[in-house]
Amino acid sequence: MKIKEIVSALERFAPLPLQDGFDNAGLQIGLTDAEATGALLCLDVTEAVLDEAIVSGCNLVISHHPLIFKGYKSITGKDYVERCILKAIKNDIVIYSAHTNLDNAPEGVNYKIAEKIGLSNLRILDEKANALVKLVTFVPTAQAETVREALFAAGCGCIGNYDSCSYNLEGEGTFRAKEGSNPFCGTIGELHREGEVRIETILPEYKKAEAVKALLTAHPYEEPAYDIYPLQNTWAQAGAGVIGELKEPESELEFLKRIKKTFEVGCLKHNKLSGRLIQKVALCGGAGAFLIPQAIRNRADVFITGEIKYHDYFGRDTDILLAEIGHYESEQYTKEIFYSIIRDLFPNFAVQFSKVNTNPIKYL
Repeated sequence: MKIKEIVSALERFAPLPLQDGFDNAGLQIGLTDAEATGALLCLDVTEAVLDEAIVSGCNLVISHHPLIFKGYKSITGKDYVERCILKAIKNDIVIYSAHTNLDNAPEGVNYKIAEKIGLSNLRILDEKANALVKLVTFVPTAQAETVREALFAAGCGCIGNYDSCSYNLEGEGTFRAKEGSNPFCGTIGELHREGEVRIETILPEYKKAEAVKALLTAHPYEEPAYDIYPLQNTWAQAGAGVIGELKEPESELEFLKRIKKTFEVGCLKHNKLSGRLIQKVALCGGAGAFLIPQAIRNRADVFITGEIKYHDYFGRDTDILLAEIGHYESEQYTKEIFYSIIRDLFPNFAVQFSKVNTNPIKYL
């Protein structure tokens, strides 16, 4: 099996266009045409992780946090990133990272955190904006079903828990085929009228090229007409953070103690306890304090994230319980997502969790 097959599986689950603008998710180092000898899963790429990959015979390292964020004019080994780059190239190790694309993906990082906490009725806390488009095309009535099915197969027509969504309106199209054309129906030089169906369907913007290709392949006309409209709708299946509910409410202290144990937190920080019961829980792995206002607007009882700045705690005591559990601690179970994606598709492939704790923060 080639490494590119594993990369393709990861990107089907967490497409790269879902990543935030500052990010550098995707292939970091190496050639994906190489045969895969094993995959090592980690949160961060360090020299110790690469040494572990070498000893384990793994030529693929899959991380959550990208190794490379900035451009380099020279690589001389002056810091750990450059040393990792050199070591990976020298030992023919491919490094691939799924970061904010995995954060924003359905069933991604935040869903895994919610699973560990025991939440149900999950939904995205901050839905992705300006990520959807509408595709409209006009098809002869007899071929409309074929074209619809091709569009659905290309990723169109998904709204919430529904798929194969479209709007269809019957009408009449006109055209005159000119010399040199090869019309599907009608006669060259004569005005033709054809009963057609106007098909409208929605899709993520990043699937536009795939959808248009499917349309052109399935459509019977030599020159199919189609329109693509940008939408201002938010995309409920992708975005930052999630919010859900506990089966039974818990006291603040009881809940915080359980979170501390579940995520093996060395020092759990929180604001003042107010005696509220915890049932509606909002969360975001990593540095998610930017979502505190959304958590409050959604009437969450608590907001859990990896990092909260000092001043973000002020003025929130009566609004919400804030729980800061550490960046590494909040995202440590991301490796389980990688494992499931790979094992489900390639059950006999050698894949293992890194035993290296890459958390740079230590607790005294």
